[in-house]
Amino acid sequence: MIDRQRTENGGLIVLLALVTIGLAMVVSSFAGALLWAALAAVLFQPLYRRLLERSPGRRNLAAALTLLIITFAVIIPAFIIGSLVVEQASGVYGQMRSGQVNFAQYFQQVHSALPDRLQSALGNAGLGTFERVQVRISEALGNSASMLTQRALAIGANAAAFLLAFGVGLYVTFFLVRDGEELGAKIVAALPLERSVAERIATGFVTVVRATLKGSGLVALAQGALGAITFWIVGLPAALLWGMLMAIAALLPAIGPAIVWGPVAIYLFATGAVWQGIVVIASGVVVIGLADNILRPMLVGRDAGIPDWLVLVTTLGGIELLGLSGIVIGPLAGALFITGWQILTEQRLAAGTRSETEPLA
Repeated sequence: MIDRQRTENGGLIVLLALVTIGLAMVVSSFAGALLWAALAAVLFQPLYRRLLERSPGRRNLAAALTLLIITFAVIIPAFIIGSLVVEQASGVYGQMRSGQVNFAQYFQQVHSALPDRLQSALGNAGLGTFERVQVRISEALGNSASMLTQRALAIGANAAAFLLAFGVGLYVTFFLVRDGEELGAKIVAALPLERSVAERIATGFVTVVRATLKGSGLVALAQGALGAITFWIVGLPAALLWGMLMAIAALLPAIGPAIVWGPVAIYLFATGAVWQGIVVIASGVVVIGLADNILRPMLVGRDAGIPDWLVLVTTLGGIELLGLSGIVIGPLAGALFITGWQILTEQRLAAGTRSETEPLA
């Protein structure tokens, strides 16, 4: 005889799965806004608690003040910097189209300044002429600047949809900040997992989000800002644009901002700008390079427990799959993967230990 309760539970699970899929389809247009609202709520939850301690019982006021701080400390500066970066990218793209900026010529100058032995080695590797490499680099840089310009124009053309998603994100952030702890506890309780396992996964989720946003994000912005200041000091054009590229590169372990300031220093030396090249190298090694070692322990304390190689792969894969959101989602997926397998391994070892200690019947 079929167990009626088991059948009803199975039907409920199927129904919940269908409803969840339907809800995901309904809110898919606001997926990005909801994601960043959740991330902001997790990141700024400690600030909300401090404000709530100063005004006990006034949860709406504390959440509103938190949202106000987020707006003026994060959102408005991000819009200002983003508009300036897009403006500089558009200017660089226009100069490239008009021929005022020729990256192929710059790389040819660097190639000509290299020692003969190194030029021969590059020739043996099929890079002697640099023509194909120059064209590809020029196209890549041109496409990057063009993409930023087109993205800005797309946002302007869809201003109504962008403002709607932005407003939804702020609205949801308010409630997630205010009710985040209660909602998180309910989600943990609803997960079809053991209580300890669910709590451990939830803790790993919060740790990775805060480590990525508060640690890696702020450190990358600091390194990008230092790079932009350095490039401005030595007189490079579009210093803010290169600083933004350096901030993006700083999110990637084993690559870091050196992938930007290194070639810039080489170009400066190759073109005879010796003191400018020395300043860029000194700033890159001493100032920018040490910023990570100084700021990260202050902001995060310890890392999220993910190997650097996995952070690199998951960040690159996340960016390719999800765009900007992949910077957080990629490492988060890697951290949850490691946590899940660690829990499973511990449970299997514990079960094996119990079976060995149990007396035979």
